[in-house]
Amino acid sequence: MDKVLFINRSTKVVKGGRRFGFSALIVAGDQKGRVGLGLGKGREVADAIRKGTDSARLVCQSSEPMSLQGQTLPHEVLAVFSGARVLLRPASPGTGLIAGKIVRAVLEAAGVKDVLTKSMGSSNAANVAKATLQGLRGLRLPAQVYELRGIQRKVKETPAK
Repeated sequence: MDKVLFINRSTKVVKGGRRFGFSALIVAGDQKGRVGLGLGKGREVADAIRKGTDSARLVCQSSEPMSLQGQTLPHEVLAVFSGARVLLRPASPGTGLIAGKIVRAVLEAAGVKDVLTKSMGSSNAANVAKATLQGLRGLRLPAQVYELRGIQRKVKETPAK
């Protein structure tokens, strides 16, 4: 799944007039925990989108899958990238994706269905997307934490009936 997050137009003034350039911020994901972010630049919008999509897909394929718990997150996380701060909270099944435009697109690409989010600070699309990705990469399942700490997890025995 690919989605265009933001298209920026830049202008260069030359002797004959103005020259326009475009940059496109793209998110790509397999909806199974892998997400990639790509930035493409070109003289035409279509070229910028194509380059950004290729870049995002390449990053997505080479990235490690995120630690998701079903269709939600295993725990709350606050991620900061530059001036953007993004809070991601797990939600009960059926809640849906409560998020802004940029955060929603990144979480949809990752395959998250139930989550509550809050974006604070900068509203720069690139920084918000990178903060969201950073938050997703910082997630750990309880089993992973036990393993990192070298703790043997005790399994609860169910009483015989």
